[in-house]
Amino acid sequence: MALTLDEVKRVAHLARVAIDEAEAQAALSQINDVFRLIAEMQAVDTREVVPMAHALDVVQRLREDAVTEGDRHALFQAVAPHVEGGLYLVPKVIE
Repeated sequence: MALTLDEVKRVAHLARVAIDEAEAQAALSQINDVFRLIAEMQAVDTREVVPMAHALDVVQRLREDAVTEGDRHALFQAVAPHVEGGLYLVPKVIE
């Protein structure tokens, strides 16, 4: 797929971007280069390639999912100005 100069100018107009003839020509060249690269990459047969989760062969260090601190809920709510039903009450800020 390749764009034409008129299509580049039309897209620039729709995007409300002021573009002169030289800029449009440069943009056209760059966009068509990108389209050529995409076509080249799509032509590669990748059916035998195994998907990978990361570019490097790294292992995530994991730790045991265990509680490391006690429940301090009551302590925090004891110093709160207004609490009801275990929830903090705050002033209304949107009318």
